Amino acid sequence: MSLLHITNLGVTLADSLFSNLNLTLNKGDRLGLVAANGRGKSTLLSCLSGAAEATTGDITSARGLRVGHVAQNVPDTALDRTLYDHVLAALPPDQQDFESWRVDVALDALSVPYDLQQQPLSTLSGGWQRTALLAAAWITEPDVLLLDEPTNHLDLHRIALLQDWLSGLPRDTACIITSHDRAFLDAVTTRTLFLRAERSRDFPLPFSRARAALEEADAADARRFANDLNKATQLRKQAAKLKNIGINSGSDLLITKTKQLTERAEKMEAAAKPAHQEHSAGDIKLVNAGTHAKALITLDDVPVTTPDGRPLYSTGQKWITPGDRVVLLGANGTGKTQLVNLINAALSGADSPVKSAPTVVSGYADQHLSQLDLSDSPMTAITSRFDVGDQRARGLLAGAGVVHQMQDVPLARLSGGQKARLAMLVLRLTNPNFYLLDEPTNHLDIEGQEALEEELIRHGAACLLVSHDRSFVRNVGNRFWLIDRRRLIEVEDAEAFFTAEMAQAT
Repeated sequence: MSLLHITNLGVTLADSLFSNLNLTLNKGDRLGLVAANGRGKSTLLSCLSGAAEATTGDITSARGLRVGHVAQNVPDTALDRTLYDHVLAALPPDQQDFESWRVDVALDALSVPYDLQQQPLSTLSGGWQRTALLAAAWITEPDVLLLDEPTNHLDLHRIALLQDWLSGLPRDTACIITSHDRAFLDAVTTRTLFLRAERSRDFPLPFSRARAALEEADAADARRFANDLNKATQLRKQAAKLKNIGINSGSDLLITKTKQLTERAEKMEAAAKPAHQEHSAGDIKLVNAGTHAKALITLDDVPVTTPDGRPLYSTGQKWITPGDRVVLLGANGTGKTQLVNLINAALSGADSPVKSAPTVVSGYADQHLSQLDLSDSPMTAITSRFDVGDQRARGLLAGAGVVHQMQDVPLARLSGGQKARLAMLVLRLTNPNFYLLDEPTNHLDIEGQEALEEELIRHGAACLLVSHDRSFVRNVGNRFWLIDRRRLIEVEDAEAFFTAEMAQAT
């Protein structure tokens, strides 16, 4: 049964985000919505929830349809509420007293600890804020659940819990999910819509298989377009020959046939549709300055502690050598970021038990993009740190996806994706030979993640990275360190860790 029917839907802001979108959402559909940053995914969800108006087209809903919309951020007006009260407020006022038990059921299903339920949303992490929004939407018993980047700021265990929760939804409940987590999309979706400015495509497949089908369809379009243009060219050549013969022979019939062939060629050219050309949200390019050092980083039984000095684990003897792409694995709270901070402090000149080669030049990026000063503009972020002229700086920023009109505004006004690409540009201009990356994919779309993977591998960059993105870890890592019961041990790959984390959620 159809729940939502979209006909010729389009939204135009400064440019066309999408147009002529046609889609039917049925009961039980699990639809992955995929596009680069800034290409209209959140806007489409807002249109479907009734929070925004489309520029063109229609949305037809089943009678009495209830839609639950889980946006990316908590409204400012809700930040002073406790998590529990925010979920309770989603119920109609006349139900809040005698049906508050539904809040307890929803929060228990999402494994929200009691002490967090009583804390203001403003004090909670982005992951727990997302969980509060999800519970508030679910408690209204929606027929359609719209999830906008639900895995952002979640560790692997929480992602596993979310996957398990989604699999336990009533079979008739339909979901539309936007996410840049490829493994998550593969696990929870059965359909994929690739949202485009023109000719969006829908496949009855989860993300990875749908991506392969999309590439085949685009390649077929390219062949068809080239074939149509070739046929039109042949018709024009035939028309030119007939025209010469007709003129020389004085044949009106041949002149008429010439016009007919030319008209057919024109119609064929007008009808030919070029293959889709994806416009990049911004380049991600890295470098590897190189070094002759045999060991870039040496850890000789370094103790890792909490910020207040409580011991977490000891590293044992570990080395990072040129070409090593070391992934640091461990459950949330075990001290991954603490080790990253220790190494970063040592590379910044602080007194530290971590040893580094004198030739190491580090490039550091963390999940909060704290290496960027939000009061800077993109221009000052580049020109104040690097010896580049204004003209080159503007070209570099444009190449990284920061358009000219955004280059002189405070960084706080940029989208998360633009800030992430700017951070990658800063990394590149630092000209490092060792990368220290803590959740580098948090704000990158799938295109950006794949570009970052390719750059790290292509340049043979040495790095230590932390990531909850399973696809990114599998594609990039060639060494794996696991925090296991107060020890840092080297393991063959990340699969056993992934399996254990996912199993805890079931």
